[in-house]
Amino acid sequence: MNPLADLRRELKSISNPDKAKILSRFFKTGKGEYAEGDIFLGITVPQSRAIAQNFRHLTFAEIKRLLRSKVHEERLIALLILVDIYKNGKLDKQKEIVEYYLSNTTYINNWDLVDLSADKIIGHFLLDKPTTILTKLAKSKSIWERRIAIISTYQFIKNNKFDETLKIGKILLNDKHDLIQKAVGWMLREVGKRSFRVEEQFLKKYYKKMPRTMLRYAIEKFPDKLRKNYLLGKI
Repeated sequence: MNPLADLRRELKSISNPDKAKILSRFFKTGKGEYAEGDIFLGITVPQSRAIAQNFRHLTFAEIKRLLRSKVHEERLIALLILVDIYKNGKLDKQKEIVEYYLSNTTYINNWDLVDLSADKIIGHFLLDKPTTILTKLAKSKSIWERRIAIISTYQFIKNNKFDETLKIGKILLNDKHDLIQKAVGWMLREVGKRSFRVEEQFLKKYYKKMPRTMLRYAIEKFPDKLRKNYLLGKI
C-alpha cells in the first residue's frame, strides 16, 4: 500500500482543468506575480478538506513530502492534515508541528494556505506563550511570513485578546503589498466585531498613515456615514 500514491490518484480523478485555469488566474500564478509557477488541479477547498480527512493518518514523512509538492492542492491538504493532527495532539506533538510549520514557510506560499492554517497552529500555540516569533515574522522579507504573523493573531482575537493584533498591525502599517494590507485590515475588522472601541482607538491614531486598502478593509462594516468620514479624513 502507498497512501500518498492513493491520495494523488484521487486528486487526479477529480481534477478540473477548466477550474484550474480560473484558480491559476485568481491566485496570481503568472510570470512576475506573487504565486508565479504554482500548479493548480482545479479542486475546491471542500473537496480538499474531504480528502484531508480521508488521509489524516498519513505519516509525518508523507505529509512532509506532500507539503513540498509543486501542486497547490497537495500543499493545502498537507496543511489541513497538520491542523487536524495539531488540534488532536498533545503538547509535544503540537510543539513538533509548530516547529515544522515555522521551518517550512517557504512552502506555505499563498494566501489561502496561510489563512487556513496559521491561526489554528501558530496562533493557538502562542496563546499562553511569548509571541516574539510573530514580531520576527512580521519583519520578514517574505510576504508569506508577514501574512502568517498577522493571521496568527486571529486566534487571539477569537479569545478576546487584541493587543497582539494591534502590535503586529502597527509593524505592518506601511507594508506595500496589498495581500498584507488586506490581511491587516481584515484582522482589525475582526477586532472591531468584538470591540468597536478598541478598533476605533487604533484607527483614530493611525488611519491617516495606513494604506487605503488596509483602511477600506478595516472599516468595511462601519455605519455608512462613519465609514465615509474615515475615507475623507474627517475623523
